[in-house]
Amino acid sequence: MTRRETLFAVGFIGRSGVGKTTLATRVLDILCRRGLRCAAIKDAHHGFDMDRPGKDSWRYREAGAAQVIVASDNRWAMLSEVNETPTLESLMAKLEAVDIVIIEGFKSRGSMPKIEVRREGASLEDALFLTNRDIVAVAADLPDLAGNLPWLDMNCPEAVADFIVTLKNSVQ
Repeated sequence: MTRRETLFAVGFIGRSGVGKTTLATRVLDILCRRGLRCAAIKDAHHGFDMDRPGKDSWRYREAGAAQVIVASDNRWAMLSEVNETPTLESLMAKLEAVDIVIIEGFKSRGSMPKIEVRREGASLEDALFLTNRDIVAVAADLPDLAGNLPWLDMNCPEAVADFIVTLKNSVQ
């Protein structure tokens, strides 16, 4: 069994501005309060930089370090320079054992159950569930945005968390 197969992951996908991060973080908070150990992976699409020019870690990266670890008493982070886009599988392999991995983004990458987040007025483009077979439910503000898939009220993160726990239990 590979590392990827040992972690249960669920994705939150949707168009820009529909509330994916808000919903995913609220659900993750609920899952953690229920005693589950969770991790999160976020697809940043257009790149990002956690460093600030002039900071020590930035200076090491600018000097050519392929990896820089910054550590304190209660957290650590590793910045890695890469020549190609990392796969979702390679990112998941870096995680410690957790109960649930919440993944935001990666619309067309990674095969896992995904929840499409839709909002009336913000979901003007075609629904992703029309072409993405990994989508198992739609979290939306109106039930008619879910088509024939299970509808999860995006304003009730407790219900979304319940759905994820049931889904996790069904694959074990």
